[in-house]
Amino acid sequence: MLQRIKEDIRVVFERDPAARNTLEVLTAYPGFHAVLMYRLSHRLWQARLFLLGRIVSHIARWLTGIEIHPGASIGRRLFIDHGMGVVIGETAEIGDDCTLYHGVTLGGTSWEKGKRHPTLENNVVVGAGAKVLGPITVGEGGRVGSNSVVVKSVPPGETVVGIPGHIIKKRAKDARAEIARKIGFDAYGQTRDMSDPVTQAIDSMLDHIHVMDKKVEKMCAAMKKAGMEPGDGEMPELDVEKLD
Repeated sequence: MLQRIKEDIRVVFERDPAARNTLEVLTAYPGFHAVLMYRLSHRLWQARLFLLGRIVSHIARWLTGIEIHPGASIGRRLFIDHGMGVVIGETAEIGDDCTLYHGVTLGGTSWEKGKRHPTLENNVVVGAGAKVLGPITVGEGGRVGSNSVVVKSVPPGETVVGIPGHIIKKRAKDARAEIARKIGFDAYGQTRDMSDPVTQAIDSMLDHIHVMDKKVEKMCAAMKKAGMEPGDGEMPELDVEKLD
């Protein structure tokens, strides 16, 4: 039990840069308090002391704003950041090293008894306000975007966003980079996860140019087969000074 508490404290420092010292975590982190009280209520639940387990869970909800049913199954090193409004249902299962932000609901979609809440495998991150509903599975390393509503299982390593949740398709970054090199554009300062609207617009243009390039290549190949010479030439360099 003491080892679990040390792990829960350590994970706060790993995932929250605002954490300054252990005393602060012990006294002022409701996510840590909620997980700690869940461990107690879950043990009571497993000992078939159902009412006592629910009372401990209810006290934790009152103190932290986080509601975790004592029947839920939670692995090691769960981090609940901020936490207000988080709800974890009775048959929910959470693997190791998962992260939940405030307003997350792991809820059910049926009044039938049995498995009715989601399963999060290891290393899943669920963004603020997201709702993951029903007996579905978010695969290992999955990401759920803020305010998404997820009602279908998510494959491992995928990111899902929106209402209803849909998987973000991976773009052909290598092809985009090649087109950018051809036209003399260097996206310096651009990180992998940037969501800047200008960057998104440029990326869309590069994707479009890539598709056009492929179509032109096919057209040229067809013309050569028909005995016509389309004429080959190198792509002209852009005059960057004129673009400023």
